Amino acid sequence: MKEEPIISVRDLHKAFGDNQVLKGISLTVSKGEDLVLLGRSGSGKSITIKCLVGLLQADKGEMKLFGTDVAGLDYKGLNKLRLRIGFMFQSGALYDSMSVRQNLAFTLKHHTQHLTEEEVTAQIIEALDNVGLEEAIDKMPSELSGGMIKRIGLARTLIIKPEIILYDEPTAGLDTITSREISELILSVQKKYKTSSIIITHDIACAKMTGNRIMIIKDGVINAEGTYAELEASEDPWVRSFFT
Repeated sequence: MKEEPIISVRDLHKAFGDNQVLKGISLTVSKGEDLVLLGRSGSGKSITIKCLVGLLQADKGEMKLFGTDVAGLDYKGLNKLRLRIGFMFQSGALYDSMSVRQNLAFTLKHHTQHLTEEEVTAQIIEALDNVGLEEAIDKMPSELSGGMIKRIGLARTLIIKPEIILYDEPTAGLDTITSREISELILSVQKKYKTSSIIITHDIACAKMTGNRIMIIKDGVINAEGTYAELEASEDPWVRSFFT
């Protein structure tokens, strides 16, 4: 019997006024799979994952996480589901007034109650060790480079031990070497924690490294799907334009 997808989206529609952004997006993500979503700016990549976790309300369509229909959940049920999902924002989204330790502790305590201070510290150190930045534990965000902020953002995502991670432009604004390091981290997280992920990116090198499968959005629908090699060899000039 085939295992049910961890993430399932069918016929997703979302408009903002007269602007119809999503016109019937359908996708699935299997357990332990990294799916990359490619598309031009404004194609609806970020809108798709925001609808998926209830940050935006879809106009139409079915969305399931862990086999549960997201649209049918009340506020309490949606929050319970979100405890199993990590969201890595494009900016890193750290609180500027808090140290790295405080940023991670805030997230951990919000998701996991009744931890001792020793347990909190141990989990913070483990999360930072996963991204190679244990020594940054008492630094402020203003003391960190762009790449370090991305790494700390990933550590903060990992500290809640999510089963699904949604990455929104994880390598945006980074140089080539740092981008590669972040892509390698995404791969190591997948292998170590068996996470299932959707990775939104413009970075074709990131897509090549991290994506078990790639989908390309055009005009509000999935226009092409396949492995990197399959899409790179496509006869469609528009699809090939992503790979040149």
